[in-house]
Amino acid sequence: MKESEDKRINHQKVNQVEELVSKFENSNGVIFTEYRGLKVSELEDLRQQLLNAGGHYKIYKNTLVKRAVEVKSIEGLDELFSGPTGLAFTENDIVSIAKVLKDFSKSNEALIIKGGVMEGRSISTSEANQLASIESREVLLAKLAGGLSAPLSKMASVLSALPRDFAYGLKALVDKKSKEV
Repeated sequence: MKESEDKRINHQKVNQVEELVSKFENSNGVIFTEYRGLKVSELEDLRQQLLNAGGHYKIYKNTLVKRAVEVKSIEGLDELFSGPTGLAFTENDIVSIAKVLKDFSKSNEALIIKGGVMEGRSISTSEANQLASIESREVLLAKLAGGLSAPLSKMASVLSALPRDFAYGLKALVDKKSKEV
C-alpha cells in the first residue's frame, strides 16, 4: 500500500513538472514572487487582479520549479528559489502583470518580487520592477499611431492650403484689376 502511494505522489510530481514546462513554453513571461505572510484572502485578491490583467498566479514547490527550469535550460534563477515561491504567468503582456504585482506589493509588503523569465532568459528583480514602469502596450501603440499621424495631418493641411491661398490671391488680383478699370 505504501509503494502504490509513493508511485501516485511521484506521478503527481512528474505531472506538475510537465505542467510547469508547458507554462514556461507558452508564456510571454513569468515573474517569481515571495508571498510569505499574505493571507489567503489577499492571495485570492492578487489572483483576481492578475486574471483581469491576462495572467494567472500559482504556487509550486521550489524543487518542482527548479526541475522545470532545468528542462527548459533557463539559467540564472538559482537565487529565486529561497523561501516560498509563487509564479505569475502570462501569455499576453508581461508589463501589465508586472504592474499588478508592483501595485499589489505597495499595499501588501509581504509580496516580494524576486525576478523572473522573459523570452526564455532570466530577469533580475530590478528588471522585473522596471517592466512595471513601462506604459502598457495599448498606450505605446496609441502614441506610435499619434506620432505617425501628426506629420501626415500637417502635410494634408499644408497641401489643402495651397489651392485655397492661390484662390484668395487670384480673387484679390481680380478685385484689384476691376477697381483699376
